[in-house]
Amino acid sequence: MLLTTLLDRMVRSGSLTLIDADGRQHRFGDGGAPHVTVRLHDRKLHLKIALNPSLAAGEAYMDGTLTIEDGSLRDFIDIATRNFNSVYESPMHRVARIAGFGARLLQQYNPADRSRKNVAHHYDLSGALYDLFLDRDRQYSCAYFAQPDDSLESAQLAKKLHIAAKLLLDKPNLTVLDIGCGWGGMALYLAKAAKADVTGITLSTEQAKLAESRAANAGLAETVRFKLQDYRAETAQYDRIVSVGMFEHVGLPQFTTFFGKVRQLLKPDGVALIHSIGRMDGPGITDSWIRKYIFPGGYVPALSEVLPVIERAGLWVTDIEILRLHYAETLKAWHANFIANRAEAARIYDERFCRMWEFYLIGSEMAFRNMGQMVFQIQLTREQTAVPLTRDYIFDWERAQRDQISAAAE
Repeated sequence: MLLTTLLDRMVRSGSLTLIDADGRQHRFGDGGAPHVTVRLHDRKLHLKIALNPSLAAGEAYMDGTLTIEDGSLRDFIDIATRNFNSVYESPMHRVARIAGFGARLLQQYNPADRSRKNVAHHYDLSGALYDLFLDRDRQYSCAYFAQPDDSLESAQLAKKLHIAAKLLLDKPNLTVLDIGCGWGGMALYLAKAAKADVTGITLSTEQAKLAESRAANAGLAETVRFKLQDYRAETAQYDRIVSVGMFEHVGLPQFTTFFGKVRQLLKPDGVALIHSIGRMDGPGITDSWIRKYIFPGGYVPALSEVLPVIERAGLWVTDIEILRLHYAETLKAWHANFIANRAEAARIYDERFCRMWEFYLIGSEMAFRNMGQMVFQIQLTREQTAVPLTRDYIFDWERAQRDQISAAAE
């Protein structure tokens, strides 16, 4: 059977037992942890999983035709991602990967109308769903764990502090553009912490509505506004530009447009901060299951694909930081919250959706632990002298903000 041949070549770390659709057991791996047993309930899966492991296994788990008999879904995905690179040793999968590279520009072609549809696919889901697993501020991006035992709430606050510090908010009333503002948490934080005048833009109808409501409820409607708008349609110039977790949706064909727009919208002495998921192993392709079910049109880039475009845009890269396992810990916390509220998620949607969301959260976590995913923060300026010569200002600002928070809590 092609599938057992593939698994025998692929699984070198961990212990996987496969019960095929005919009830036969096959064992793979080195006998070490984790130990997991998977049962297939449809003979068609033998070939489907062999030809496209990620897509077919993910769909089978969603449909209930692949079940975990022993161990957990986390164990199964851990084994799969730990051993995934060996899949490409087979000629069949090398050809498929080459074909994937050939198609990726078309898959990531995101003009404004297509971008809006792609965003709606994920971000216009029920707001009640996001309340089940995110922090209270609905930060849907990588948190910053200063200490391993930080709560999700404190780590998300630390992320906002860290990003704000890099924006060099050294005077009041700075104008800030938040590209891909989500539900408004970052914009509201910048307005409160730095007395900034913030404009947030999003393509999600649901996000824009909630963000506007939050600004009004916080008494910040005069200094924080949100627009349902594509970044390419913005024309005003700003002192600061921030974009957190949006660049993954831009797509390779639009990189030149994106950074050209950042340069156009940034004042000559301005500062921009781009926070995005990236990959450490060079250019790649979007996982087929993620592209179909979670983030259509999305792509996680390598820095080698981003930096040349920034250079051609005439922007200074004044700081780069790589966050490695911070997102793995964030996703682990999101999954724990989701499982704690799973019954409510099933009520909002259904059991198949819940299995899809579990697969998404655990699969994403393991991509950061085992497959070279990371987060990069790139600080950009138009002028060489727009930021201080040393990074001390970043830590000084964070420290001062933490002192204020501690004093207010006493």
